[in-house]
Amino acid sequence: MGPVVAVVPPRFWHFFLILSMGFVGINGQVNRWLNAHATYYGADQSPSTLGGACGYDNTIHAGFGVNTAAVSGVLFRGGQACGACYQLMCDYRADPKWCLRHATVTLTATNFCPPNNHGGWCDPPRQHFDMSMPAFFRIARQGNEGIVPILYKRVACKRRGGVHFTLKGQSNFNMVMFSNVGGSGDLKGAWVRGSRTKTWIAMQRNWGANWSSSVDLRNQGLSFKLTLVDGRTQLFFNVVPSSWSFGQTFSSRNQFY
Repeated sequence: MGPVVAVVPPRFWHFFLILSMGFVGINGQVNRWLNAHATYYGADQSPSTLGGACGYDNTIHAGFGVNTAAVSGVLFRGGQACGACYQLMCDYRADPKWCLRHATVTLTATNFCPPNNHGGWCDPPRQHFDMSMPAFFRIARQGNEGIVPILYKRVACKRRGGVHFTLKGQSNFNMVMFSNVGGSGDLKGAWVRGSRTKTWIAMQRNWGANWSSSVDLRNQGLSFKLTLVDGRTQLFFNVVPSSWSFGQTFSSRNQFY
């Protein structure tokens, strides 16, 4: 008798394909839902001002809108998470009273939720999202003033327009805030090149989304090279004209996708 061949129904393969696609992460790796908790903050202030420890003066101008969150130290990673995107859903099975069923929200990490070292929700090793009020009530019921269990995963950031470059500092201290970054959204490395220097100069993360160098680049056109945490690198040539001044923001034509 010959070998027995099992025939798998087509519907099984269709289900398996959908299931597999649902677990592909932002850089082609497996990306599963993880457990965490969420609260909200900023009820008495504009959600656009919640840039905090990342240095975004206005999250709308930075390209992130009002769906933002402060994340605990495990997620914040010393500022490396600034600009990263997460998809969240309230864990309806764990808390059907306050969770909205099947509702999800995609938000950007723009702030740091500090620990209090007394068992607080942002104490290590807890993974916690202190969300803007508009984002929180997209997944939780109105009237809940406390905390809800959530599921979250990293997702690619879908931005409108190009990367934003905000020039800060003075004289030979140059600091640039990078915002509206697509792809994984979080930067691992940054370089700047002046129109007269001709070489790429490594920048260091000063704090949050602000990167600095100690080379005088005034009166030069500026180009940038950015590397994301997922390893992707992109060049942004001549994005800043030589007539720039501190305080200005410029936008590139290209973007991470």
